[in-house]
Amino acid sequence: MHNGGVPEEIEREERLRVSAAAACRHLAAWWELNARDLPWRFGRTTPWGVLVSEVMSQQTQMSRVVPYWESWMAVWPDAAALAVASTAEVITAWGRLGYPRRALRLQECARVVAEEYANELPHTYEELVALPGVGDYTASAVLSFAFGERVAVIDTNIRRVLSRVFLGMESRGGAASRAERELAWCVLPEEMPERDASGSSVIWNQAVMELGATVCTAKAPQCGDCPLRGECAFLAAGLPGLGERRTRPRQRFQGTDRQVRGIILNALRQAAAQASRGVADGRLETGAPGAVPRSQIEQLWPDHVQLDACIASLDEDGLLDMLPDGSLRLP
Repeated sequence: MHNGGVPEEIEREERLRVSAAAACRHLAAWWELNARDLPWRFGRTTPWGVLVSEVMSQQTQMSRVVPYWESWMAVWPDAAALAVASTAEVITAWGRLGYPRRALRLQECARVVAEEYANELPHTYEELVALPGVGDYTASAVLSFAFGERVAVIDTNIRRVLSRVFLGMESRGGAASRAERELAWCVLPEEMPERDASGSSVIWNQAVMELGATVCTAKAPQCGDCPLRGECAFLAAGLPGLGERRTRPRQRFQGTDRQVRGIILNALRQAAAQASRGVADGRLETGAPGAVPRSQIEQLWPDHVQLDACIASLDEDGLLDMLPDGSLRLP
């Protein structure tokens, strides 16, 4: 206890808020000049469009997402449109974004939104996280970026920036800890009717995330260009443990089931596209339209035990159809 009985924890939180207020001003000015002009930002899309962008951006670089998002939204601008698309169309449009189960979960989500919410995204956290494929991060991001709600959005970039600036230590990845969540809520700007929009929690969430993605990067932060360098405890301490990660090593991609699954799906997408072109040109295929014969499938990967296991897992996930003659096609 200090200062006439004020708990030390309350003092610490008050110091954080004071520091965050200064950081908020600097970050808002930086955001105004440096925010990337992504098509789902600045009120140019619907709440559904924001959700699609967040699902596509999970574990995928933003630069890769933009063309897929634009094509996707041109074909399926709302949940009702996506809900009635074929599974093959959805998987094909997902292309090389990775983790294609996200596409099927997004379509499941679309069906629920179209049928149970009259094609409008629900506005509460509890309803959002109950949707297929929507977790804590996505629900919070939609509430903040689409609906302007005051909610702490916590992703890898935000955790890194907040940990460095306010705690002076490296965020080591893994699941967000209770302390990291408490910090995110503690420094989140309060919403006040007379407050300048630049001090809003929405701008704060977007700007902190952007800073982590473009300036305060994991391995090579550009501290000289950072608007928070004056408030950053990590910089003041000499960047202790820069780039340290959790002890579990990252899984290699080469030779993994994820790579094999991707190779199989790519072959099926190409076959589906060729089948579509054939129908458009008036040509008829022998066998099932868009199917890849077993003989061609076996040429995709030399380890046939691994290949068969990946085919089985794709079938279980609903990402392909296995035909009686052994050929495969998109559902």
